[in-house]
Amino acid sequence: MNVVQKLIGRYDTAIWIRVIGTILTTFAGFMIRPFLALYLFDKLEGNLLLTAVIVGLQPLTSMIAGIFSGSLADRYGRKPMMVASLVIQSVTMFGYIFAESLLEFSVLTIINGLGQSLFWPAASAQITDLVPEEKRSEVFAVMHTALNVGAALGPLIGVMIYKVNPGIAFGLCAIAELIYMILLIWKVPETLPKELRERARKASKGEKGGLPKLKLRHASMLIWITIAMVPCSLLYSQVESILPQHLKVNFDDYLDAFATLLAINGTMVVATQILIAKFADRFPIRNVIFVAFLFLAATAFGYGWGTAFWVLILAEISFTIGEMLNGPQIQKAVSIIAPPELRGRYFAIFGAHWGVTGTVAPIIGALTFQAYGGGVWFSVVGVLLIIAAFAHYFLLGRALGKKPSVQTAAQTS
Repeated sequence: MNVVQKLIGRYDTAIWIRVIGTILTTFAGFMIRPFLALYLFDKLEGNLLLTAVIVGLQPLTSMIAGIFSGSLADRYGRKPMMVASLVIQSVTMFGYIFAESLLEFSVLTIINGLGQSLFWPAASAQITDLVPEEKRSEVFAVMHTALNVGAALGPLIGVMIYKVNPGIAFGLCAIAELIYMILLIWKVPETLPKELRERARKASKGEKGGLPKLKLRHASMLIWITIAMVPCSLLYSQVESILPQHLKVNFDDYLDAFATLLAINGTMVVATQILIAKFADRFPIRNVIFVAFLFLAATAFGYGWGTAFWVLILAEISFTIGEMLNGPQIQKAVSIIAPPELRGRYFAIFGAHWGVTGTVAPIIGALTFQAYGGGVWFSVVGVLLIIAAFAHYFLLGRALGKKPSVQTAAQTS
């Protein structure tokens, strides 16, 4: 009992609500997410390029709106942005059940991307508000673990539902988003510091002493780090859009194979993420991320050329180790270099790498896959990941050695 109480007391109540909500929504979301491209592929009568275009609409909207949502989270608070996000996502999930035309799918996908953009900058800034620097990688690891509790079971149940009626999965996902929203409203307080709320109020009225404006030239290191993350998010986007099609070429039971790989990933993260995060904290962040990107590169080559299922399993294990090393550490790095006044905006800019690759990569991947096959395309991704490993080693060495100052930036502007 003391152990349980000690564990519960280790983190703020808001963190535990986030953990519960993340498990709930991820479980429901992963019943849909891996199979959304296949669902659209069937609805659009086998048009892979058109499917990729629609899949790319969501991250495009999310990327554009995300920059503004980070500013809103810094100005009006974390909680309103997160609640609005969950409402929007729930409505669009219900909408997918009844959508039939290309226009309907496109509109719903754009709105869903808008909803997603409101959540993550505010949510990451919220953790940075609540958690001292020395514990941040651990808490980001806890959130990643929660994400994968749902990911471990969601795909296996989702593939069964997908074969019966995909609409059921969309409905369950919408309900999960609403439950998470209720928990946030009920139990999670606003974490934006009072001083910053007062400065935001002054800024809205045009008074002196308001929040500083973010000038991109003062966040150049953050932008370079974001660019260096593009190969990582490129790999993720191909897992969702192209890998199922690649598996379809090589395996008769490709849906079961795909769901199994995702379940392996989720189960490993749940079992080992926190331990690996604590172990990784012993080493410099740039060293950890360098190794992480090499694991991800090995994954890309394994996906591309693994015609035997055991090779794909090894590739998935490599992918899991890479993401467990990278995720908490890179988020901790951003939280360290982000000034308190600009946390939402820093995380919004950093999150743009998901939008960039999510928008263009499904289309580029579809064209390359159709022309040259999955082996060539995933090999290109692997080479880019190796380059990114060295880029991160250099950039993080500089960024964490010289933390930016908003006050200094404001004085020089």
